[in-house]
Amino acid sequence: MAQDSDAPTSVDKGKGKAVEKPKDDKPALNGKKADDEKKDGEESATLSNVSVADESPANEEELSEEDQQLKSELDMIVERLNESDTSLYKSAIEAMKTSIKTSTSSMTAVPKPLKFLRPHYETLTKLYDEWPEGDDRTSLADVLSVIGMTFSDEDRQDTLKYRLLAPSSDISSWGHEYVRHLALELGEVFEQRLLHDEPNQDLIDLALILVPLFIKSNAEADAVDLLSELEIIEEIPKFLDENTYARVCLYMVSMVNLLTYPENEAFLNTAHNIYLTYKQYTQAMVLAIRLRKMETIERTYNATDDPAVKKQMAFLIARQKIVMDKEATTDEEQVETDCRGNVRLSEYFKTLAKELNILEPKTTEDIYKSHLESSRVAGMTNLDSAKHNLAAAFVNAFVNAGFGNDKMMLVDGEKESWVWKTKGDGMLSTVASLGTLMMWDVENGLDKIDKYTYASEPDIQAGALLAIGIMNSGVQLDSDPALALLGDENKISNRNPVISTAAIMGLGLAYAGSNNETIYELIGPLITDSSQSMQVSAMAALTCGLVYVGSTNSEVSQAIIATLMDDDRQNQLTDKWTRFLALGLGLLYFGRQEDVDVIKETLRVIDHPIGGLASVLAEICAWAGTGTVLKIQDLLHICNEHQVESEEQASGEGEKKGDELLQGYAVLGIAMVAMGEDIGQEMVLRQFGHLMHYGEANIRKAVPLAMALVSPSNPQMKVYDTLSRYSHDNDPEVAISAIFAMGIVGAGTNNARLAQLLRQLASYYHRDQDALFMVRIAQGLLHMGKGTMSLSPFHNDRQVLSGVSAAGLLVTMLTMLDSKEFVSTDSHYLLYYLVTAMHPRFLVTLDEQLNPLKVNVRVGQAVDVVGQAGRPKTITGWQTQSTPVLLAHGERAELEDEEYLSLSSTMEGLVILRKNPDWEEEK
Repeated sequence: MAQDSDAPTSVDKGKGKAVEKPKDDKPALNGKKADDEKKDGEESATLSNVSVADESPANEEELSEEDQQLKSELDMIVERLNESDTSLYKSAIEAMKTSIKTSTSSMTAVPKPLKFLRPHYETLTKLYDEWPEGDDRTSLADVLSVIGMTFSDEDRQDTLKYRLLAPSSDISSWGHEYVRHLALELGEVFEQRLLHDEPNQDLIDLALILVPLFIKSNAEADAVDLLSELEIIEEIPKFLDENTYARVCLYMVSMVNLLTYPENEAFLNTAHNIYLTYKQYTQAMVLAIRLRKMETIERTYNATDDPAVKKQMAFLIARQKIVMDKEATTDEEQVETDCRGNVRLSEYFKTLAKELNILEPKTTEDIYKSHLESSRVAGMTNLDSAKHNLAAAFVNAFVNAGFGNDKMMLVDGEKESWVWKTKGDGMLSTVASLGTLMMWDVENGLDKIDKYTYASEPDIQAGALLAIGIMNSGVQLDSDPALALLGDENKISNRNPVISTAAIMGLGLAYAGSNNETIYELIGPLITDSSQSMQVSAMAALTCGLVYVGSTNSEVSQAIIATLMDDDRQNQLTDKWTRFLALGLGLLYFGRQEDVDVIKETLRVIDHPIGGLASVLAEICAWAGTGTVLKIQDLLHICNEHQVESEEQASGEGEKKGDELLQGYAVLGIAMVAMGEDIGQEMVLRQFGHLMHYGEANIRKAVPLAMALVSPSNPQMKVYDTLSRYSHDNDPEVAISAIFAMGIVGAGTNNARLAQLLRQLASYYHRDQDALFMVRIAQGLLHMGKGTMSLSPFHNDRQVLSGVSAAGLLVTMLTMLDSKEFVSTDSHYLLYYLVTAMHPRFLVTLDEQLNPLKVNVRVGQAVDVVGQAGRPKTITGWQTQSTPVLLAHGERAELEDEEYLSLSSTMEGLVILRKNPDWEEEK
């Protein structure tokens, strides 16, 4: 720091402070002034956190001639104010103000006038108290407010105190640093007054004077922070204009994840209204979706009459699988309805496949690459066993998903079909794989599946029903084929539980997130019917949870709670299927945060362990994707509790199982809450390392699944290398969890390193049927959609969490917690719940008539530009490609030139482009 004098300094080693050495032994100044000077040298003052102590003169002689003159002038002004002649006051105070305002100093130093006036501060405050009301007194308060900045380290809020006594609209003349300082003290005092329940209107009035000053000097973040601290964020729109709203909204939206309820909603609502005001409809729609209020979504959708913008909003609604009840009366409205129902998704997906030249179907051998596995075991993995053939059906289903052709299932001649190479329940999953192959292409798919619905084997019939559900996932047609084919009373309440389970699960996949009232009318009674098996009741509850995800539907929640409390069902509550009953209840509260507390209170009444399990699942769903640290801590506490060791000590098998499952759910819950928030993800990955190290078996088998939940379709080396280690664990359940997790982490990415690790695992586990089966499934997931799909539940630049996608992932993870009970035996078809999360990771640009349009775009790694000055670049390390293109995790695209204008705020998924009227072709 610049010293004011040439005096040599030595460093006092004990305290690390610079101590002034006087030049010579001149006699010290005597009297009060010397005391003042001494005091000045000892006290530290801060302005922008700069200490005055280093700069205060130890004695008068050290000042330069210029500084000495300034000091003398200021001393004289203070003396004048002490005199009785009131006519001198005004000019004296004005002179003092001018001196402060015109002083120039470096950014790190305190302005000299403030430094010289600091010793007189107490004198001036006494004067203020003695003077009568009037302009002079107000003007003095104005100056005291500025000098008060140098006392901020002493917890004195004098800057604010005197500013409130001198209401002045000319605050900006004191400079930007003063305005920031004032805002800081405003926040502190507001908090104190709230605690003591004191009125604070004067603080709010002052804040509203500061906000435009911040916005004018491009400090939008400071303006938002101030209004946030004073809890009046809804006041900000009146200070914005065309040039400033975008930066303010960007900052507000990025803050939402760091706020708690109800502040986060207030921020989203305010930003949503600002976007509507400035006609940014697609951005407003993104926030409406995040608010989870149907009336807000409809109001946003109806806010414009521009058909192209409406279609763009319709694509956003479709990606979130929201159903709007709007009758189409014109052709234009019918097109919008089709956009909202993903009707042309299959067509656009195949456009991408054609562009990338990947229409040719892949065989399982293309994926396994057995010739690369060690020759010692190469022949042994190709045994024509039913289990091996079932694995091949899953691999084929995932790899060729959505392409509508393959070399196994869709071949001519019934006997050639792969179905006959599997047995019993294997046939169910094999026929169901047709649904994945024909995904989103309902019209063509129904013809292909039709013949299996008439088969004599119940497993094949059930597979056909499930295939219909899978194929309709996320697609809404006016004809509602899924409801017509699956909603039949004979199928839902069939005596054979396999058929009824498949029909119920199919309905859940087809109508996930749609809030379709007919579904509850059809399968609601099965939840409470005590004559049904727990499998049928639980699947009915899970389907309702998926269909009404995040809707807090009271009818469904009451039905599930009634079943949990039913005396006739008490002996069934230890059943392995009961977890889906509890999860169905949790999904109703997906993303609802505080709303879940009511249901948790109700569940306390249940004295069976399932009450605790249901409560934790509800909490996990309610806070999913919020990154709330307190919830993560609560879940870690559950993991820390030490469980009873031996079965004899346990109060009963069900009890023990309940406690074990509780910890497994808590581990998955940590991942669900932390997903989507980068810093939170880093932290929980470290926690998972500790849990794996110190946890018991029930926790250890959940950790790999939780790691996959944190980063689905995002193969980070640190994650999959750790999972690769766990896949060789001594505990076979941990190993199988880790193998499946490797598939989820790399889902749809074709990651070469992961493919190599999985091939090595296939050789390693060639004798272990269950582990090898899981390796094959992981290989299928890795090459999902031939590398064009993603399981990530986040979309729109990772701003929006899809409840339906996250729900599908969570169901799959709960199933895998007991892979021995479900996937390795007869319930492998539950893996098809992943279908709700499968979505192309493409960018397809369309013209206003919704035909594919080729343009050049830059694709690169997304950069966070929140709060940055100017117009910073939003992507880095880009490559120019022509659309349609694939977007990897964390990538962002932008148009190369301005020939077209994008109607979507983010270049992702289906984007409509409009010709720029101001564009001129370069000669």
